[in-house]
Amino acid sequence: MIFNCPGSSRFKQPKAEIVKCPFCEGDVEIWDDEAGASCPKCKRTVSRSGVQCCIDWCRHARECVGVETYKKYMENKKGKGGV
Repeated sequence: MIFNCPGSSRFKQPKAEIVKCPFCEGDVEIWDDEAGASCPKCKRTVSRSGVQCCIDWCRHARECVGVETYKKYMENKKGKGGV
């Protein structure tokens, strides 16, 4: 792993963010290391709109955050396409 990348800190020490569901206005908790989450109220998939993660564009992302974290993020992003 590369330890000096500031963008990877959100994967090494993720924090939760509460976003409003665009479908029902419910509160959805999405962690920094997740591409999206299911709304507990309406069960639809929600993602942070317009937010791009360094994993989406950095050519060193897999090495930087680790293969397992990289795979988890990409699977979550693909499976929970979001809004």
